[in-house]
Amino acid sequence: MKKVITSFAALCLVIATTISCREKKTTGEKIEDAVEEVGDAVEEGAEEVKDAVEDATDDN
Repeated sequence: MKKVITSFAALCLVIATTISCREKKTTGEKIEDAVEEVGDAVEEGAEEVKDAVEDATDDN
């Protein structure tokens, strides 16, 4: 019986340690990440437009 209780307690300790170690972001950090993602998307869009323009001028 002691082994079962000890094993259960150890398992709970491992689970609690694993869950509590998650990185929690502040609202400011979340906003910064979103701004970076939008910036990256804009850069990618600009590159695609540039490539399309170059392809169009090459065809003519």
